[in-house]
Amino acid sequence: MSTQTSNSPLVQLRSVTKTYTMGEVEVRAVRGVTLNIDRGEFVAIMGASGSGKSTLMNILGCLDRPTSGTYTLDGVAVADLSRKELAKLRNNKLGFVFQNFSLLARTSALENVELPMFYSYPLVSLRAQRQRAMQALDKVGLGDRYRYHSSQLSGGQQQRIAIARALVNRPQLVLADEPTGNLDTRTSAEVMGLFQELNESGITVIMVTHELDIAAYCKRQVVMRDGSVVSDTQKENRRIAIQEVDRLDHEKQKAKLA
Repeated sequence: MSTQTSNSPLVQLRSVTKTYTMGEVEVRAVRGVTLNIDRGEFVAIMGASGSGKSTLMNILGCLDRPTSGTYTLDGVAVADLSRKELAKLRNNKLGFVFQNFSLLARTSALENVELPMFYSYPLVSLRAQRQRAMQALDKVGLGDRYRYHSSQLSGGQQQRIAIARALVNRPQLVLADEPTGNLDTRTSAEVMGLFQELNESGITVIMVTHELDIAAYCKRQVVMRDGSVVSDTQKENRRIAIQEVDRLDHEKQKAKLA
């Protein structure tokens, strides 16, 4: 599989549609979306329920194929790939973060992070896999919690483990689907701070959200309605998560002293 040069968009969608058949009814979930996403971008895909944003995310994640149009990821025409090739592409180039964390309850944080590397053995030794998993946990600030099970961790810590799992195969693109949907305001800001930090290190991030205050942390906002992109804007003055955490802590301290 060929790859693009560093100057080419990482993601290229051309006139992408997705139509589902439900009984005798056809549902046009995505309608002719054309979109480029460059390497190193941090993009929020926004829209109300039924706007097509989740369907588009499934296409971007190679979990679903377009009905028509083309999707090229790092120079690879996704429609031409077999199921096995798609699985390899997802494992090598993509990391996923979900709203409900999707952690295995009876396994440790370290074992959860190791899971995406299961298919890398014997190309990546078990010792190297463990080392990479520990490095990913360190990166999200949870290296000292590697033995803990998810039931022993807060929601924010669980989401950090999920982000570490998304990073362990060193993906070019991280896809996050409502990653703060189950978190309180301060924890959401902390998680968005982690995404901003990862993005600044060069990782491309695409995040689906319906929350304007969460999208405000991103560099670019793509808004969908009825399966189409209705606006696509760069954000010059995006919200900085670490500043928001400091502000929330200051307000909480003031409330205690009042």
